[in-house]
Amino acid sequence: MSASDIEISVLGGLAEIDPDVWDACACPEAVDGARAIDPFTTYRFLRALEDSGSVGPGTGWQPHHLVARAGDEVIAVAPMYAKGHSQGEYIFDHNWAHAWERAGGRYYPKLQIAVPFTPATGRRFLTKPGQEDRGFQALVQGVLHVGMENRLSSAHATFCTEDEATRGAEMGLLHRVTQQYHWVNDGYGTFDDFLAALSSRKRKTIRKERRTAHDFGGEIVQYSGNDLGPEHWDAFWQFYQDTGARKWGTPYLTRSFFDHAQQTLRDDMLLVLALEDGRPVAGALNFIGRDVLFGRYWGAVEQFPCLHFELCYYQAIDYAIKHGLRAVEAGAQGEHKLARGYLPVECHSLHWMADEGFSTAVSDYLEAEKRAVSGDIEILTTYGPFKKITQEPT
Repeated sequence: MSASDIEISVLGGLAEIDPDVWDACACPEAVDGARAIDPFTTYRFLRALEDSGSVGPGTGWQPHHLVARAGDEVIAVAPMYAKGHSQGEYIFDHNWAHAWERAGGRYYPKLQIAVPFTPATGRRFLTKPGQEDRGFQALVQGVLHVGMENRLSSAHATFCTEDEATRGAEMGLLHRVTQQYHWVNDGYGTFDDFLAALSSRKRKTIRKERRTAHDFGGEIVQYSGNDLGPEHWDAFWQFYQDTGARKWGTPYLTRSFFDHAQQTLRDDMLLVLALEDGRPVAGALNFIGRDVLFGRYWGAVEQFPCLHFELCYYQAIDYAIKHGLRAVEAGAQGEHKLARGYLPVECHSLHWMADEGFSTAVSDYLEAEKRAVSGDIEILTTYGPFKKITQEPT
């Protein structure tokens, strides 16, 4: 298929494209060895999902990646999957699926432009520098062409950037707004500087939680890069299995993913472990972007008071402050994050529905949802832990 002078093709997997060609679109800022802004759209991360069997046959995530070429040059790519369910997305459309199928339609398979199992905001339409406009337009047109040619119900680009959402809406896609909780670094030099920005009561609560967590009877250690070894993934796999079984029924990632991660992703990861007599008893896995730390997974084989808060939230803040990162994204959901300095922010996604009437109904729903999310963010922010600043009347 083609859009003007641009040819769009679909890949059955990342093995069909050169890593450098993909990353020239996904993370051009990292071509000279610098850290990628978004670790999740890099070739190495997405390829690890495929090579480990975390996505692919039998998972409901079948790769159908888009590639846009102008002549012999790849100018844009997008991680796209044919989905046989709505699991592992974190932008929930189960009600849409139920409504469509009750009306006699077939909602699955659908198209999903996303990073599997990863509720982290980033570019989804990955364009080379200088090719942003025509690359984005070509990829969007390519998605719609694939959807219509295969008579699919819908296509979705989840956790895209606000700029992508705005541009997609201008092309006729539906723009959805949801929310997450992020911690933002306001130029803090130390964790105590962050605490100083909180109300007295919240500051005391966090200090108490940190003391309680560190009194669990062991030590808390951060590992990244070459400090990580296969033994750490043996331990973390136990934590991940426990959390995955409780949250999703079965874990999304295979054990093999962590072996691939050790080989190709260890510089992108921060693993925080709680050790009791040298034995890991709990852990939290983060991914490191150029200016954001992304909290991803947590688990434990023993339960200790406040250890979850320490490993997942406070250790992440410590790391972000020490390394001058702009923010910590702590994953999906969780109002308990609010009291710990993580404030609500908007997240964005784009949607296309093949049926015009259904698209109109979804559009009406999204307008109402957007108003509700905006109101929730405003209210929740007022309940945040930060000091209230009052201005004297003039």
